[in-house]
Amino acid sequence: MNETPPLAPARHYWPLAQLVLARLREFWREPEAVFWVYGFPVIMTVVLGLAFRNKPAERVHIDVAEGPAAKSVAALLSGGERFEVEIHDLDACRRRLRTGKVELVVVVPTSPAGRSSAASGDPPRYDYLLVRSRPESRLARDEVDRVLQREAKRTDAAEVRDEEVEEPGGRYIDFLVPGLLGMGLMGGGLWGVGFVTVDMRIRKLLKRFLATPMRRADFLAALMISRLVFMVPEVLILLLFARLAFGVTIAGSLGAVVVLILVGAFTFAGIGLLVASRARTLEAVSGLMNLIMLPMWLFSGVFFSSERFPDWMQGFIQVLPLTPLLNALRAVMLDGLPLTSQWVELALLAGWGLITFVLALRWFRWS
Repeated sequence: MNETPPLAPARHYWPLAQLVLARLREFWREPEAVFWVYGFPVIMTVVLGLAFRNKPAERVHIDVAEGPAAKSVAALLSGGERFEVEIHDLDACRRRLRTGKVELVVVVPTSPAGRSSAASGDPPRYDYLLVRSRPESRLARDEVDRVLQREAKRTDAAEVRDEEVEEPGGRYIDFLVPGLLGMGLMGGGLWGVGFVTVDMRIRKLLKRFLATPMRRADFLAALMISRLVFMVPEVLILLLFARLAFGVTIAGSLGAVVVLILVGAFTFAGIGLLVASRARTLEAVSGLMNLIMLPMWLFSGVFFSSERFPDWMQGFIQVLPLTPLLNALRAVMLDGLPLTSQWVELALLAGWGLITFVLALRWFRWS
């Protein structure tokens, strides 16, 4: 009688590690996903960096109304590189000012005899036509007045000295790069986790995972961990490119930036899991993710400071998960502050990530 062969020794499987490895392999087999994760942020940096690069000050367009002294005033203002001056009749000047073709109109009043004030021996007088609601019009008024007053021998009571500052950290590209990092983390967490999970549910892959020896927590944690693995090279590529192409430097610690990136990736991966925990269609998850991301795109300060919004909106803006991430990134990268000074932002981010992961773990459905 044949004896039953001995069973092979049991092998130990680590579901979490295997799930992370499977997700990494799936990602690298999709060239489109690789491009959107690693290529698109670099393209965004190039386009926006070129659009908002440092440029010489634009020339101010000034009109001088026709009159006896119009040519002399125009010649005086045209003597420098700041003003671009044209002479037109008063009606044309008003029309050009109204339509935004010029920032300021200078009128030299004439005496009843038809002479300008300077020609009649009186102190020179100038009338300015400007649009108060346009900042460039008000600035043009001040600059033109300064030139004309000095020509009239006005002396300044205080001695002043101008010093131009052109240092890394004060440019728009320096402000923009942390915003692009945060936007990439947000999009990667929501689309790279939430959208992928719903897609797997639609293709019935989640049911197959359910038949494997793993827990629900292993599957959800594997999605978050794989997202963190994808995010580190993406951030390093963007920072390296910004440094080489635009001279963007990190005033603080690189380690602090990495910690913030990891915490931010964890936060948005948790939000992505929560969004995908119940959604059953791509249309539903896409709508939910756009609903979540739109307020952060507008209010959190990706492209301009969130402080531009009124005070009564700041309470809402500051609790959005992207806002503390961008505030902390800019504090470390631009101001050189230590990571310990950003404990409030870190607490908010960690709170968002932990709460959303726990809720996703509780509400998640395989089908």
